Amino acid sequence: MDESDPDTINEVSEQIQSIDIRIKKLSLSLMLDGENDRNNAIISINAGAGGTDSQDWAEMLFRMYSRWVEKKGFRLKVIDLQPGDEAGIKSVTFTADGEYAFGYMKGESGVHRLVRISPFNANGKRHTSFSSVFVYPELDKEIVVDIENKDLRIDVFRASGAGGQHVNKTSSAVRITHIPSGIVAQCQQESSQYRNREIAMKVLQSRLYQQEKMKRDEKIQEMHNEKDEISWGSQIRSYVLHPYQMVKDHRTNLEIGNVKNILDGGIDPFIESILLTKVKNNNNL
Repeated sequence: MDESDPDTINEVSEQIQSIDIRIKKLSLSLMLDGENDRNNAIISINAGAGGTDSQDWAEMLFRMYSRWVEKKGFRLKVIDLQPGDEAGIKSVTFTADGEYAFGYMKGESGVHRLVRISPFNANGKRHTSFSSVFVYPELDKEIVVDIENKDLRIDVFRASGAGGQHVNKTSSAVRITHIPSGIVAQCQQESSQYRNREIAMKVLQSRLYQQEKMKRDEKIQEMHNEKDEISWGSQIRSYVLHPYQMVKDHRTNLEIGNVKNILDGGIDPFIESILLTKVKNNNNL
């Protein structure tokens, strides 16, 4: 093979690119395999300690994430926005609609710290501001209760109590046990076994629905409880504009000097480093 042959070089180059694409897709599937990773994301940003500077910082973060959402081709919708007293915003909640939006953004939850010369300080002093970011998945509005026959134990028996002579003499009462959850529903009020079974199934579906709803509510509450205090010492990432320019993620120690690009939505290196770190940690278990 002639190593200087342009056709050969191009063919090898195309093969390398194809392999690289497959590797990236495999890496993506390993990184984004969480229960809700495919879901849309709901993001809340809240200004913390630092007064007007922190409210301005919260707005800067909102702009950063808005630009990132735009670059990803996702859709952004503002749900609630509370403007600041003098500048910036006190808080904002918005959605990022797109496949794997939550999977990408879940690592952004935490306190973000900004160090700069305050534009709101007449003496031009350096100021540290904090804002929190909280990301959680957008869950389906409807909870689908999927009941498989193999998970059910159905018992029929003679009804007891009022109901007439027919009710007491035939095995028309129905008891349905959902084996995985242990939930039991029964009905014996109708003379028809079929009708009693139909009513018992409706009761079972309702109870399973309530159970799933409680699980979902508890999961959301658990995410809220994991919020850190918006202050010094709890930050996940620092954005330093003075006396030098650097963005550092304190979980992975990744440092990037091009702060302007980061604040303009170029946060993919930080997102990917967090996802890769989680994959490595899981492989080491």
